[in-house]
Amino acid sequence: MTRPLDGITVVSLEHAIAAPFCTRQLADLGARVIKVERPGGGDFARDYDARVKGLASHFVWTNRSKESLTLDLKQPGALAALKELLGQADVLVQNLAPGAAARMGLSFGALSQQHPKLIVCDISGYGDDGPYRDKKAYDLLIQSEAGFLSVTGTPDAPSKAGNSIADIAAGMYAYTSILSALLLRGKTGQGSHIDVSMLESLAEWMNYPMYYAFDGAPPPPRSAAAHASIYPYGPFAAGDGGTVMLGLQNEREWKGFCEGVLQDAGLASDPRFDSNARRNEHRAALQAIILGVFGKLSTEQVLQRLDAAQIANARMNDMAGLWAHPQLKARGRWQEVGSPAGSIPALLPPGRSNRFDYRMDPVPAVGQHTEAILRELGQGDAAIAALRANGAI
Repeated sequence: MTRPLDGITVVSLEHAIAAPFCTRQLADLGARVIKVERPGGGDFARDYDARVKGLASHFVWTNRSKESLTLDLKQPGALAALKELLGQADVLVQNLAPGAAARMGLSFGALSQQHPKLIVCDISGYGDDGPYRDKKAYDLLIQSEAGFLSVTGTPDAPSKAGNSIADIAAGMYAYTSILSALLLRGKTGQGSHIDVSMLESLAEWMNYPMYYAFDGAPPPPRSAAAHASIYPYGPFAAGDGGTVMLGLQNEREWKGFCEGVLQDAGLASDPRFDSNARRNEHRAALQAIILGVFGKLSTEQVLQRLDAAQIANARMNDMAGLWAHPQLKARGRWQEVGSPAGSIPALLPPGRSNRFDYRMDPVPAVGQHTEAILRELGQGDAAIAALRANGAI
């Protein structure tokens, strides 16, 4: 079975989340991804926690199906091996500190002279130029700079996203940009330089609140788990202590909600609630009515009424609920992958294809593939032993 990226080799100088998430998705599609790590500890994300049979949750998520090559790039022999490897590669991805790759002669300008077909993707907090170029950038800091915190949380306190949303955004744009660069190379024969910034990636995802606040207009208020401008759209408690999330999008649904769920058809024409703008204005009064009805019902009864009235709804799941989600199980979305700690469950990537199966290979140990890769480059026992003796691998 042929995968879309079979035969593509990606070398990645990566750590943390953004670049590893990008390259793991390339590996999902069949690319050979060689992850360059520091000798000894490797990617520092390996030590974030020990929640998955002693392995780090972030690392397990973003590093399956890769080969681990340990190189101390401060040593000439290790850097020479990397540059030789790049001669056989299609893509270089790096999210080192600003300027670090260029100082080692690994900028697109330097590499493209020798390897004109090579695609180089630089992932950073703020991009390759501009006044913020050299600032350190972590996920939470970018959530702050991009205004995400200003619209997320409660009226009293901002809240960060519960996952690494800025890293994920940057990783996704790096991934799709590399795919487009591979397509372009197929037409022109030339490689590309891709400059992805976390700030610009998350700023793109912030376009709705930005336009909502266009030309100095008030921004969307922080409204916890409720929608900032549509009501009712958010969480509501049922009588058994459960929480139901529901959302209305138009006046037809509002009438159906009043008739079928609240069982009060006259409420639909109440002047306080007969448009979304007025429902939004009188949130507190409408919330009290909804909670009064839901408080007499179990979570399951509320969900049944919502489904019968064709009102969009969801359970408010926790992580245990997501692990056990019946829809994921019914669609066969779980698979086992190997790891240094043994077999672990992993979700298949989104997007089921009838033409190929995703690559779902093991999470590598630090330096697991170092000797094999160096032998591919023609290095013999003595050369490898010397590199090891010097701590270069």
